Amino acid sequence: MVSIKTLVIFFFSAVAVDAAGVVGKAEGFAASATGGGSARPAIPANIKQLVTWLSDNVPRTIVLDKTWDFTGSMGKKTEKGCMPLASKCGSNSGSHATQLGINYNGWCTSGNANTAVAQPTITYDVVGLIHNAIKLGSNKSIVGVGTAGKIKGRGFFIQGAKNIIIQNVEFVELNPQYVWGGDAINVDGTDLLWIDHVKTSRIGRQHISMGPSASGRVTISNCEFDGITPWSVECNNEHYWTLYFTGSHDQITFKGNYIHNASGRGPKVGGLKSSVLPKVFFHAVNNYWSNIRGNAFQIGKGGSVLAEGNHFEYTTRPVQFDADATSHALWSSSSGAAGCQSILGRACSANMLVASGGFTGTNTGVLTTAKTMHLCHALPATNIKAMVLKDAGIGKLRA
Repeated sequence: MVSIKTLVIFFFSAVAVDAAGVVGKAEGFAASATGGGSARPAIPANIKQLVTWLSDNVPRTIVLDKTWDFTGSMGKKTEKGCMPLASKCGSNSGSHATQLGINYNGWCTSGNANTAVAQPTITYDVVGLIHNAIKLGSNKSIVGVGTAGKIKGRGFFIQGAKNIIIQNVEFVELNPQYVWGGDAINVDGTDLLWIDHVKTSRIGRQHISMGPSASGRVTISNCEFDGITPWSVECNNEHYWTLYFTGSHDQITFKGNYIHNASGRGPKVGGLKSSVLPKVFFHAVNNYWSNIRGNAFQIGKGGSVLAEGNHFEYTTRPVQFDADATSHALWSSSSGAAGCQSILGRACSANMLVASGGFTGTNTGVLTTAKTMHLCHALPATNIKAMVLKDAGIGKLRA
């Protein structure tokens, strides 16, 4: 005879599954994303089934109702690493410890190591490395329940798969003490990708990385990118390698996100990552940057940024241009806003800067490109901080 306790557990599990479909619709470039579509939400029975469901090409709505812990699943490896040449730490002790480097694809031996320092012995979790990330198939909705849906110790890799929604999921603990410890979400070729209400923290390398292949239409919305870490190249308890967008043909809507306690690449847009020339249009709208002791935007060759209605607070350098950046391809509506009306036929929403550096960009070529695109609506920056803190991250979905 089935016990009452078992029936209660079954009932609430069924309710959780029924309530765990995708909430809302993407704004901006990935507005047409449907993910798993009408596929009935289902909870994987075990970690093996989770990987199978994520990787196949069957349309699915996959419900994450707990922490799926991959740490240790491929063992650990001990080898010689390196002290990054860029490290500003004098030692690897105390609360301000440096990120050491894994010699991934010869990184340490390609001019990136401080050769004046003895090679440290490092031990890392093999499953976290980029080439061991879970490769996603097309037509997936991956949705967390409340604050419970977490992927620990392993990232997602998207290569050629399309029409994917990742919503209300937290990625955590990818070898955070090591450069090249792993990316939370690594993309090398996609289209119609919506990343929404995702949180990333304690990541070794990029929280999100795109390129060099084309990412097509992408929306990243209502996410929290948490850079707090004991291990940092800048020796300030802030992560440096945060967001990197350098695909060959990308249109990215970046709206309502919270980026905090990071010191670089928050995001980097454009810049050569390979021999493939990047071409990235990045619409940054209504985001909140806080405690950035370095650069928020880093704009490189092939990157083009329209920024409006954003709030920067305690951000040392809201923007930094690479030497090869094309004519400083930024339009920031904190200056020269009249150009929006004449080219876009509407006013742009001004950005807000509080205890931060300058954020100037008047490249009208950005607006000319934007004129032909499907852009989401920008709200005034006045209340964006409160809105983002209320809405960004996991456990905050509202129908």
